[in-house]
Amino acid sequence: MNTRLERFRVITDCKKFKKVFDLDDPRSKGLPNGMIKSEELDNIQMGDSFSLGSKKYLVLPCSLQDYIMEYMERKTQIIYPKDAGYITLNLDLAPGQKVGEAGTGSGALTAIFSRAVGPEGLVYTYERRPDFADMILRNLEGCQAYDNILFHNQALEKEELPEGLDAFFLDMKSPWEILPQVDQALKPGGRIGFLLPTTNQVTRIISILQSSGYFIQEVAEILRRGYKPNPERLRPQDVMTAHTGYLIFACRLKKRKEEE
Repeated sequence: MNTRLERFRVITDCKKFKKVFDLDDPRSKGLPNGMIKSEELDNIQMGDSFSLGSKKYLVLPCSLQDYIMEYMERKTQIIYPKDAGYITLNLDLAPGQKVGEAGTGSGALTAIFSRAVGPEGLVYTYERRPDFADMILRNLEGCQAYDNILFHNQALEKEELPEGLDAFFLDMKSPWEILPQVDQALKPGGRIGFLLPTTNQVTRIISILQSSGYFIQEVAEILRRGYKPNPERLRPQDVMTAHTGYLIFACRLKKRKEEE
């Protein structure tokens, strides 16, 4: 699997400095104590180190998580990796599946879905804001694993969704407004997930799902606390990634009229 992501590098001093650089950007790269040319950085093997002045830096491959958290342009809060992995597992995404998503946001979860469903799968993603389009395409161009993303810069209400989707994920303010449309797109037994920031939204979507014939599998939030990797003074980091949103997962049980 060859992707543009292979042209990115993580540079760190193994202390506080960590940054992702694009090797295809010809501009010199700024480090805390100087500059290094792109072609010089390109000639350093991954896993190797180099010195600039009195400081030493390590060159590492750029993972999708590095790209999302350290490089990806964003205009709103992205779905964090701590949530994205859990979402992918709870939607039970696998190679060859078809998954829908609204809204796209910055494209972070879109890229993760693309990798999960593989080259034979499809990701249908919808973002209503026209000012997000160029940013989304730039972000995906840098990290998209396969040519399997169908991006629609349009409100979901104005689109005719494909049928037979294996899963759908909604990260939007009022997902209940388009739930009937998504319901028609999901196959029987298809999975649906939501990310919502407040408890009153969660209460409302739970009530609607229950009255619409869905089996609610889980309501959860994920808190992540990192630790400083010092074997002599192991302790938690001073800042943790706590509440980012409530996750709701359900399974479509309601049959359409033509299936009864």
